[in-house]
Amino acid sequence: MDVVWKWGSVFGTSMLELWAAIPLGFALQLPAVVTGFLSAIGAIASAGIVIFLGGSLRSWLIKRFEKKGKRQGRMVRIWDKYGVIGLGLASPLITGAPLGAAIGISLGAPTGKLMWWMSVGIVIWSVILTAAVSFGFLQFFQ
Repeated sequence: MDVVWKWGSVFGTSMLELWAAIPLGFALQLPAVVTGFLSAIGAIASAGIVIFLGGSLRSWLIKRFEKKGKRQGRMVRIWDKYGVIGLGLASPLITGAPLGAAIGISLGAPTGKLMWWMSVGIVIWSVILTAAVSFGFLQFFQ
């Protein structure tokens, strides 16, 4: 039962922030592969929830951005330069998956394409961050 709580903690944390879930998995002494997998799946789940249930969120965000009168911020610059692919690959690292998905929806990204590239970005960053933490811990204990 203890393992289920550890897995749930990593999964739930990754739904909010990928950066926090991976160190948590190592702190809970989960294997690196399990930590990376649970972190990726949790972040993909949260992005999917935002993307596919985000119609009303999109309307709210459009109203909010229209009030400011201009588009601004790092993610908007990435969107303007690289489109859905750049947003999907960069947002898990820069803003987190749920916020990146919300930004993509608010900018009018096609949901299927956004979900695909967000998933690819999440998997890439999960592997990189898990490896970095794993190798960091290995160096620390040697």
